[in-house]
Amino acid sequence: MKKLKLFTILSFLSLAFVIGCNDDDATPGGNTQVIPVQTTAQATVASTTTTSLIDMAILAGSSITNTGATTITGDLGLSPGTSIGGFPPGILNGTQHINTATATQAKLDLTAAYNDAAGRTSTDIVTLSGNIGGLTLTPGLYKSTSSLAISSGDLTFDAKGNADAVFIIQIASTLTTTSGRKVILSGSAKASNIFWQVGTSATLGTTSVFKGTIMAMQSITFNTGATLNGKALARTGGITLAGNTIVKF
Repeated sequence: MKKLKLFTILSFLSLAFVIGCNDDDATPGGNTQVIPVQTTAQATVASTTTTSLIDMAILAGSSITNTGATTITGDLGLSPGTSIGGFPPGILNGTQHINTATATQAKLDLTAAYNDAAGRTSTDIVTLSGNIGGLTLTPGLYKSTSSLAISSGDLTFDAKGNADAVFIIQIASTLTTTSGRKVILSGSAKASNIFWQVGTSATLGTTSVFKGTIMAMQSITFNTGATLNGKALARTGGITLAGNTIVKF
Protein backbone atom coordinates (compact mmCIF):
# COMPACT_ATOMS: atom_id res chain seq x y z
CA MET A 1 0.00 0.00 0.00
CA LYS A 2 2.83 2.40 0.89
CA LYS A 3 4.53 1.62 -2.42
CA LEU A 4 1.28 2.34 -4.28
CA LYS A 5 0.86 5.69 -2.50
CA LEU A 6 4.47 6.62 -3.24
CA PHE A 7 4.03 5.71 -6.90
CA THR A 8 0.87 7.82 -7.09
CA ILE A 9 2.58 10.83 -5.54
CA LEU A 10 5.58 10.53 -7.86
CA SER A 11 3.33 10.18 -10.89
CA PHE A 12 1.41 13.32 -9.91
CA LEU A 13 4.63 15.30 -9.42
CA SER A 14 5.98 14.09 -12.77
CA LEU A 15 2.77 15.11 -14.54
CA ALA A 16 2.84 18.54 -12.90
CA PHE A 17 6.46 18.99 -13.96
CA VAL A 18 5.67 18.06 -17.58
CA ILE A 19 2.68 20.40 -17.70
CA GLY A 20 4.78 23.19 -16.23
CA CYS A 21 7.51 22.64 -18.81
CA ASN A 22 5.00 22.66 -21.67
CA ASP A 23 3.50 25.94 -20.47
CA ASP A 24 6.96 27.50 -20.20
CA ASP A 25 7.91 26.30 -23.68
CA ALA A 26 4.77 27.77 -25.17
CA THR A 27 5.05 31.25 -23.76
CA PRO A 28 8.62 32.63 -23.94
CA GLY A 29 8.51 35.82 -25.97
CA GLY A 30 4.79 35.31 -26.62
CA ASN A 31 2.45 38.29 -26.88
CA THR A 32 -0.36 38.18 -24.34
CA GLN A 33 -2.23 41.26 -25.58
CA VAL A 34 -5.92 40.53 -26.18
CA ILE A 35 -7.16 41.89 -29.51
CA PRO A 36 -10.90 42.65 -29.55
CA VAL A 37 -12.98 41.91 -32.65
CA GLN A 38 -14.07 45.15 -34.33
CA THR A 39 -17.59 45.72 -35.65
CA THR A 40 -16.76 48.68 -37.92
CA ALA A 41 -15.72 47.51 -41.38
CA GLN A 42 -13.09 49.54 -43.22
CA ALA A 43 -13.29 50.28 -46.94
CA THR A 44 -10.27 49.56 -49.11
CA VAL A 45 -7.71 52.30 -49.78
CA ALA A 46 -9.03 53.02 -53.26
CA SER A 47 -6.12 55.13 -54.52
CA THR A 48 -3.88 52.04 -54.57
CA THR A 49 -5.98 50.61 -57.40
CA THR A 50 -5.61 53.60 -59.74
CA THR A 51 -4.15 52.99 -63.19
CA SER A 52 -0.74 54.37 -62.17
CA LEU A 53 -0.39 52.22 -59.02
CA ILE A 54 -2.26 49.03 -59.81
CA ASP A 55 0.74 47.35 -61.49
CA MET A 56 3.40 49.01 -59.33
CA ALA A 57 5.43 46.68 -57.09
CA ILE A 58 8.13 49.21 -56.15
CA LEU A 59 7.81 52.99 -56.05
CA ALA A 60 10.31 55.40 -54.49
CA GLY A 61 11.00 59.10 -54.25
CA SER A 62 14.78 59.49 -54.24
CA SER A 63 16.51 56.26 -55.35
CA ILE A 64 16.27 52.49 -55.79
CA THR A 65 19.38 50.40 -55.11
CA ASN A 66 19.87 46.65 -55.28
CA THR A 67 22.56 44.10 -54.50
CA GLY A 68 22.21 40.41 -55.26
CA ALA A 69 19.65 38.33 -57.11
CA THR A 70 16.50 40.33 -56.46
CA THR A 71 13.43 39.45 -58.53
CA ILE A 72 10.57 41.91 -58.86
CA THR A 73 7.29 40.83 -60.45
CA GLY A 74 5.45 44.04 -61.23
CA ASP A 75 6.40 47.54 -62.31
CA LEU A 76 9.12 49.73 -60.81
CA GLY A 77 8.71 53.48 -60.47
CA LEU A 78 10.84 56.40 -59.34
CA SER A 79 9.91 60.07 -59.07
CA PRO A 80 11.37 62.66 -58.75
CA GLY A 81 14.70 60.83 -58.28
CA THR A 82 16.73 59.35 -61.12
CA SER A 83 19.15 56.98 -59.37
CA ILE A 84 18.56 53.26 -59.95
CA GLY A 85 21.32 50.69 -59.46
CA GLY A 86 21.71 46.92 -59.37
CA PHE A 87 19.55 45.85 -62.34
CA PRO A 88 21.20 43.53 -63.30
CA PRO A 89 21.89 41.42 -61.30
CA GLY A 90 18.37 42.26 -60.17
CA ILE A 91 15.59 41.08 -62.50
CA LEU A 92 12.50 43.18 -63.22
CA ASN A 93 9.53 41.29 -64.62
CA GLY A 94 7.62 44.45 -65.41
CA THR A 95 8.02 47.97 -66.74
CA GLN A 96 10.46 50.55 -65.44
CA HIS A 97 9.08 54.08 -64.99
CA ILE A 98 11.72 56.73 -64.27
CA ASN A 99 10.25 60.23 -64.05
CA THR A 100 7.65 59.33 -66.63
CA ALA A 101 4.09 60.58 -66.57
CA THR A 102 3.12 57.25 -64.98
CA ALA A 103 5.69 57.60 -62.19
CA THR A 104 4.68 61.20 -61.49
CA GLN A 105 1.01 60.26 -61.30
CA ALA A 106 1.84 57.23 -59.15
CA LYS A 107 3.48 59.51 -56.57
CA LEU A 108 0.38 61.71 -56.50
CA ASP A 109 -1.83 58.66 -56.06
CA LEU A 110 0.46 57.32 -53.33
CA THR A 111 0.12 60.60 -51.44
CA ALA A 112 -3.66 60.32 -51.68
CA ALA A 113 -3.57 56.69 -50.52
CA TYR A 114 -1.23 57.49 -47.62
CA ASN A 115 -3.40 60.38 -46.44
CA ASP A 116 -6.54 58.25 -46.77
CA ALA A 117 -5.09 55.48 -44.59
CA ALA A 118 -3.60 57.93 -42.08
CA GLY A 119 -6.89 59.79 -41.74
CA ARG A 120 -9.13 56.80 -41.06
CA THR A 121 -11.07 56.79 -37.80
CA SER A 122 -13.33 54.29 -36.10
CA THR A 123 -15.36 54.05 -32.91
CA ASP A 124 -13.72 50.72 -32.09
CA ILE A 125 -10.18 51.36 -33.32
CA VAL A 126 -7.62 49.10 -31.60
CA THR A 127 -4.37 50.53 -30.23
CA LEU A 128 -1.16 48.56 -30.78
CA SER A 129 2.31 49.12 -29.36
CA GLY A 130 5.78 47.60 -29.37
CA ASN A 131 6.08 44.00 -30.51
CA ILE A 132 3.00 42.68 -32.32
CA GLY A 133 4.61 39.34 -33.14
CA GLY A 134 2.47 36.46 -31.92
CA LEU A 135 -0.81 38.36 -32.30
CA THR A 136 -3.80 37.58 -34.52
CA LEU A 137 -5.49 40.63 -36.01
CA THR A 138 -9.06 40.53 -37.29
CA PRO A 139 -10.49 43.04 -39.81
CA GLY A 140 -10.53 46.70 -38.87
CA LEU A 141 -8.41 49.72 -38.02
CA TYR A 142 -5.30 49.60 -35.84
CA LYS A 143 -3.18 52.48 -34.55
CA SER A 144 0.25 52.88 -32.98
CA THR A 145 1.41 56.22 -31.60
CA SER A 146 5.06 55.20 -31.92
CA SER A 147 6.88 52.27 -33.61
CA LEU A 148 5.80 48.70 -34.25
CA ALA A 149 7.89 45.56 -34.61
CA ILE A 150 7.10 41.98 -35.58
CA SER A 151 9.46 40.02 -33.37
CA SER A 152 9.34 37.11 -30.91
CA GLY A 153 6.63 35.51 -33.01
CA ASP A 154 4.79 35.74 -36.33
CA LEU A 155 1.80 38.00 -37.05
CA THR A 156 -1.48 36.53 -38.33
CA PHE A 157 -4.27 38.30 -40.18
CA ASP A 158 -7.58 36.44 -39.86
CA ALA A 159 -10.38 37.66 -42.15
CA LYS A 160 -12.94 35.37 -40.45
CA GLY A 161 -13.99 33.93 -43.81
CA ASN A 162 -14.56 37.32 -45.49
CA ALA A 163 -12.25 37.62 -48.50
CA ASP A 164 -13.12 41.33 -48.83
CA ALA A 165 -12.17 42.19 -45.25
CA VAL A 166 -9.79 45.16 -44.94
CA PHE A 167 -7.00 45.71 -42.40
CA ILE A 168 -5.42 49.16 -41.94
CA ILE A 169 -2.46 49.66 -39.59
CA GLN A 170 -1.53 53.27 -38.79
CA ILE A 171 2.03 53.60 -37.47
CA ALA A 172 3.34 56.96 -36.28
CA SER A 173 7.02 56.05 -36.59
CA THR A 174 8.94 52.99 -37.82
CA LEU A 175 7.91 49.46 -38.81
CA THR A 176 10.46 46.66 -38.43
CA THR A 177 10.55 42.88 -38.60
CA THR A 178 13.28 40.72 -37.14
CA SER A 179 15.02 37.92 -39.02
CA GLY A 180 12.80 35.08 -40.17
CA ARG A 181 9.52 36.54 -38.92
CA LYS A 182 6.40 35.99 -41.04
CA VAL A 183 3.08 37.62 -41.79
CA ILE A 184 0.52 34.83 -42.08
CA LEU A 185 -2.89 34.98 -43.76
CA SER A 186 -5.85 32.94 -42.53
CA GLY A 187 -9.63 32.89 -42.79
CA SER A 188 -9.57 34.05 -46.47
CA ALA A 189 -7.45 37.13 -45.71
CA LYS A 190 -5.75 38.67 -48.75
CA ALA A 191 -2.48 40.58 -48.95
CA SER A 192 -4.19 43.12 -51.23
CA ASN A 193 -6.50 44.10 -48.37
CA ILE A 194 -3.73 44.85 -45.84
CA PHE A 195 -2.43 48.43 -45.69
CA TRP A 196 0.54 49.57 -43.61
CA GLN A 197 0.73 53.37 -43.23
CA VAL A 198 4.22 54.05 -41.86
CA GLY A 199 5.03 57.50 -40.47
CA THR A 200 8.77 57.27 -41.13
CA SER A 201 10.57 54.18 -42.50
CA ALA A 202 10.10 50.41 -42.77
CA THR A 203 12.79 47.71 -42.47
CA LEU A 204 12.19 44.04 -43.24
CA GLY A 205 14.60 41.66 -41.53
CA THR A 206 16.70 38.95 -43.15
CA THR A 207 14.55 36.18 -44.73
CA SER A 208 11.37 37.64 -43.25
CA VAL A 209 8.10 37.05 -45.13
CA PHE A 210 5.85 40.08 -45.40
CA LYS A 211 2.43 40.74 -46.94
CA GLY A 212 0.42 43.84 -47.79
CA THR A 213 0.93 47.34 -49.14
CA ILE A 214 3.65 49.30 -47.32
CA MET A 215 3.16 53.06 -47.66
CA ALA A 216 6.14 54.71 -45.96
CA MET A 217 6.64 58.45 -45.66
CA GLN A 218 10.40 58.03 -45.99
CA SER A 219 12.32 54.86 -46.95
CA ILE A 220 11.90 51.08 -47.15
CA THR A 221 14.79 48.67 -46.60
CA PHE A 222 14.76 44.96 -47.45
CA ASN A 223 17.50 42.99 -45.73
CA THR A 224 18.97 39.89 -47.39
CA GLY A 225 16.40 37.34 -48.50
CA ALA A 226 13.31 39.19 -47.25
CA THR A 227 10.23 38.62 -49.40
CA LEU A 228 7.09 40.67 -50.03
CA ASN A 229 3.73 39.71 -51.45
CA GLY A 230 2.38 43.19 -52.06
CA LYS A 231 3.71 46.67 -52.81
CA ALA A 232 6.59 48.70 -51.40
CA LEU A 233 5.79 52.41 -51.81
CA ALA A 234 8.11 55.09 -50.38
CA ARG A 235 6.99 58.70 -50.68
CA THR A 236 10.14 60.80 -50.20
CA GLY A 237 13.07 58.43 -49.61
CA GLY A 238 14.65 55.45 -51.29
CA ILE A 239 14.15 51.71 -51.44
CA THR A 240 17.09 49.40 -50.73
CA LEU A 241 17.03 45.77 -51.92
CA ALA A 242 19.36 42.83 -51.21
CA GLY A 243 18.54 39.55 -52.93
CA ASN A 244 14.80 39.78 -52.38
CA THR A 245 11.65 38.40 -53.99
CA ILE A 246 8.84 40.90 -54.45
CA VAL A 247 5.60 39.86 -56.11
CA LYS A 248 2.81 42.36 -56.70
CA PHE A 249 -0.54 40.75 -55.85
